[in-house]
This record gives sequence, C-alpha cells and structure tokens, in this order.
Amino acid sequence: MDVPATQATTAAAAKAAGTVASKLNADAFLTLFMTQLKNQDPTKPMDSTEYVGQLATLSQVEQATKTNQKLDSLLASSFLDQAEAIIGRTVTSADGAVSGTVRSVRITGDGALARLADGREMLLASGIVVS
Repeated sequence: MDVPATQATTAAAAKAAGTVASKLNADAFLTLFMTQLKNQDPTKPMDSTEYVGQLATLSQVEQATKTNQKLDSLLASSFLDQAEAIIGRTVTSADGAVSGTVRSVRITGDGALARLADGREMLLASGIVVS
C-alpha cells in the first residue's frame, strides 16, 4: 500500500470524524453511549479503557455545553450594558446611510438591535458611530 495515500486517507477520516464530533451535543452523545451499552454482548463487555475514555468524552461535552451557556449569558449582559449606554444618543451606520436617535434596543441572536426614532433598526456592530 502506498504510504502517502494511507496518510491522506487517515487525514481525511480524522477530519470527517472531527466534523461529526463537532455536531454532537451532550444529549446525542449520551443517547449513542446508552445504545452501545444496551446492545453490547454480555459475554464480551466493553473494554474498561474504552468505557473510561467515553465517560471522559461525555464529561468534556457537558463542560463545553456549560461553558457555552455561561458565555451566552456574559454576551447578553454585555449587550444590555451597551444598550443602556446608547439609548437617547445618535448612531450612524459605518457607511453613513442610516442615522438616527436610539429609542430602544432589543437583544437578538446576532447582537443588540437599536430601534431608531423613525422606526428603522440598526444592528450595533463594528463601525457604527455613537454621538
């Protein structure tokens, strides 16, 4: 077998596995893990090393989920602080096409969205000018 071809195949498999793993959440991982335990052969139980490795992976997925939740909370708090600071002030988009006085701010998945006095909305993103 050609060594470079084997390395390329291994690299492709590792990349595919990483893509699949990044799409799994804790619930999906736990479901797969429990299914594996239910369907294993009782006369040939899972290797204890593999079992401990999977439990460690589950723990890592749970910790990553908790970290993401805390980061989301921190971002929401940051958006609220930003909102409080600009209500009543004039904002201008980076290209200068939209400008107006901020009447309210709504927090969305994309960030803070300012509602201007004339009813238009502007995402508070990089490049806006607050005066």
